[in-house]
Amino acid sequence: MKGVLLVNLGTPSAPTTEAVRRYLAEFLADRRVVPLPRWLWLPILHGIVLRTRPAKSAEKYAQIWTPEGSPLALHTARQAELLKLRLGIPVAHAMRYGEPSIASALQQLKDCEVTVVPLYPQYSASATESVTDKLPPGMAAIREFHAHPAYIAALAANVRRHWRERGRSPLLVMSFHGLPKKGGEQYATQCIHTATLLAGKLGLKESEWRVTFQSRFGYAEWLQPYTEATLIDTAKEGNTRVDVACPGFVSDCLETLEEIGITAKQKFLQAGGREFHLIACLNESQEWIDALAEILSGRAAP
Repeated sequence: MKGVLLVNLGTPSAPTTEAVRRYLAEFLADRRVVPLPRWLWLPILHGIVLRTRPAKSAEKYAQIWTPEGSPLALHTARQAELLKLRLGIPVAHAMRYGEPSIASALQQLKDCEVTVVPLYPQYSASATESVTDKLPPGMAAIREFHAHPAYIAALAANVRRHWRERGRSPLLVMSFHGLPKKGGEQYATQCIHTATLLAGKLGLKESEWRVTFQSRFGYAEWLQPYTEATLIDTAKEGNTRVDVACPGFVSDCLETLEEIGITAKQKFLQAGGREFHLIACLNESQEWIDALAEILSGRAAP
């Protein structure tokens, strides 16, 4: 019997300093995430980062936490359940960092021929390969789906749904998770390709959309333009209303709900903007569940 494992990045178990510290200790210790020599990075991680960042991050998580728990955990679990109903085969979900672990999820699928779907549309070694590092040799995994027609169609349907319900802004900013500029060339190319295809599907003119990158960490130069700076400049230029979508995130999470929906929104409004509209991620939309089924069917993107 075939089976599917959906894997997303991860989330702390609670919006508390200790839970966030445990989560960050696992996440930031991964060589794929921070590729510095261990002798250099680990003292910084344990001596500085894990003593200062968890409390600040916990405050941010608390702002977006739901009564049922982490938004990312909830959306990923629901996607797995809906895909199971859609395909009629076993589907499990896991987090690369935190729980449920990849190992525990694979145990649920131990009698299946498993295909793993890292829920990262655009390929990066720091995210995609960190998942495959944890898989048994030879296990099938989807490398990326940044240009898959069904994924682009799901994104477009999601934006159009938002426009019908909330109205349309003159500018659509497409914010992707950032990476250090060095080594991020392939990832950046795929992000821009996704955005270009989405803009085409939506019939947008060149002046009606922009690509930006968020979530910078550390002191190295990251992919640009930066989302927050772009939004500030946009407001100062007299653009008082903006829509922001995050096509690289298939589920709403800290990076979309807090970093964009709260912090970036505040910066935009403080710079003179008046209306800031965050477009929800794909989450449990029917178009996204159908897209996952198509991606798994083996239909390659052109």
